[in-house]
Amino acid sequence: MTTKINFAFLHGGGQGSWVWQETIVQLRKRADGNLGSVIALDIPGCGHKRDRDSNDLDFGAIVTELMSDLANAETQDVVLVGHSQAGTVMPFMAARNPDLFRHLVYITCSIPLPGQTLLGMIGDQVHGSNDEQVGWPIDPQTTSLQERFEIMFCNDMNEQQGRDFMGKLGNDQWPQSTYTETNWQFEPQESLPSTYVVCQQDNILPVSWQEKFARRFNVREILRVDAGHQVMITEPNAIAELLLAQMMFLSGQ
Repeated sequence: MTTKINFAFLHGGGQGSWVWQETIVQLRKRADGNLGSVIALDIPGCGHKRDRDSNDLDFGAIVTELMSDLANAETQDVVLVGHSQAGTVMPFMAARNPDLFRHLVYITCSIPLPGQTLLGMIGDQVHGSNDEQVGWPIDPQTTSLQERFEIMFCNDMNEQQGRDFMGKLGNDQWPQSTYTETNWQFEPQESLPSTYVVCQQDNILPVSWQEKFARRFNVREILRVDAGHQVMITEPNAIAELLLAQMMFLSGQ
């Protein structure tokens, strides 16, 4: 690659920018001097913004703040990489200023249908019980959140990774408006290329649902990684290599 590539990362629910730390380390190691600016964004109430009371923010204000964060970083031609719940925000960001972005990468991302809330999309049954709801890997009526979270997030983690992750999970809270929003947008600009990364061992979003979300986002390409939902923790090397290979291909080099 001869053109330096700028990346912005956005985390999922119950997490913060900290989740991308090792992926960014591996990205820098592999970029061979061709990496431009890298910023890990935080949703209000998460990561470096954890101590803020963000529940009065409406959905549009969240998007505005993230775009302001990018403007303050003085970055452009950005590859925006999002994980999980970040998929609900990314199309709105791209629609605000499509010229700012070079590519969107959705890593096991989700987005409800218009008129549906995020929690309504998840539902209250096990996977496969309802074609309109993602569901849970085990019965939410008879298990605790702790039991469900360990299965959902940590199924491909080693013992130390699982302990560290569970110790951090839940300290970061997305604003309430992200769970009541129903006016979803899927396609920011047809001219803006996008990729969806399916995680084959994901215990939160089954592969069939990830593929459904990829169609909703109208991505140009679907890639696959043999990992669970928290792929940036369990397989940071694979994600870094995937991102760099994808950008090299798009650059025609």
